[in-house]
Amino acid sequence: MSRTAANIESVSRNDLIERLRSVLRQFADEETSICKAAAERGVFCRGFNRYSDGQLQHRYNWIVRKRPGMSRPELEQIANYWQLAQQQVHGLGFACDVQTRLHDTCGGWDDFTNDELANFYADLTGRQVAVHDVQ
Repeated sequence: MSRTAANIESVSRNDLIERLRSVLRQFADEETSICKAAAERGVFCRGFNRYSDGQLQHRYNWIVRKRPGMSRPELEQIANYWQLAQQQVHGLGFACDVQTRLHDTCGGWDDFTNDELANFYADLTGRQVAVHDVQ
């Protein structure tokens, strides 16, 4: 890892994502996906809260079709458990990793530019980093 002229650490995108995983894991557990935790805490991508009611229903339309009158909190709870189940099914420890692979409810890490990821990291840790291209 190198330092830029402004003394900001330069890291690869993969290293930055690993750092974000480490920080974000403190908010998630076997009952709470990062999608739920980010929504509750207003951090990172804001999880389920980044979507309007209609957008959330669209992203989880197979759930809504079976229970069309459910409330948003009910949908979020089922979606939370679905994200956790997907982590287990795919053997990945983080919902963002699953969604990077599947792109079904969001794009996971692919939804964010390097600058956005660096900003999330700074918001969560108070430390600035810059992402360099991997050669």
